[in-house]
Amino acid sequence: MLKEENIQKTLNHMTVPNLGYLEFLDLAAKLGCVGVEVRNDIFLPLFDDINPVDAGRIALEKGLRLVGLSQIYPFNDWTNQRENELKSLIEIAKASGAETINLIPDNSGALLKKYERKDNLVASLNSILALLEDADIVALVEPLGFERSSLRSKTELVDMINLIDGNDYLQIVHDTFHHTLAGGGPIYAKKTGIVHISGVADPSLSLGKMEDEHRVLVDEKDRLGNIEQITALLAAGYCGPISFECFSPKIHALVDPYIEIKESFDYIFSQIEAYAT
Repeated sequence: MLKEENIQKTLNHMTVPNLGYLEFLDLAAKLGCVGVEVRNDIFLPLFDDINPVDAGRIALEKGLRLVGLSQIYPFNDWTNQRENELKSLIEIAKASGAETINLIPDNSGALLKKYERKDNLVASLNSILALLEDADIVALVEPLGFERSSLRSKTELVDMINLIDGNDYLQIVHDTFHHTLAGGGPIYAKKTGIVHISGVADPSLSLGKMEDEHRVLVDEKDRLGNIEQITALLAAGYCGPISFECFSPKIHALVDPYIEIKESFDYIFSQIEAYAT
């Protein structure tokens, strides 16, 4: 039988971007999370400018893993600047003990030309792979389901990773929001490095109108099929982190995020447990 302790609850800093690093760690520990994802794209500096070595040590002292550092964007617009950004993030990850780094594709609509789009993705991933191999660190690549995204399909991403023989250092992010926006499709539990979860509850939104700002905590009003997706991943052998990544200003403004996040985690587990029995 599925037990709650077998689910690796994780918290992404985007869910509570107003909390400083230490407060963020304390919240994750209180929620019973195994680890956290820390970001360089919120208004607070990465680790609140704490030295990466110390930041990693503090997390471990609180019983938390640094599951990942986000992010390199857009990774498929590969330039000298992007390469330097990646080298810097890898250095920080290694110093802090972070397990992975996160790669985000262009989402501006500027890289959608059919052949250029795919060629840019393959060439960028190939260049990135060499740096990952040298540093011995894994990168998580996140397809985005928006129609303007230059990488929507997990199947296409898996094919590209296979093409460049990158499976040892490149894994995919299964984001329940983006999976739905991209039209669903196959899941790749064995190639997935992390699962991002969030819900959309607004009944007035069509799929094409859903944006990051609509991503809230998961409850019985969820329209994305989070429970079905998570259950399918677990049934297919996925056993990695499941991380809350909510972008909604309503969630960011919560006075006591612990209560709401705990209720959502409890709801998700109860529903998954019901599926498993």
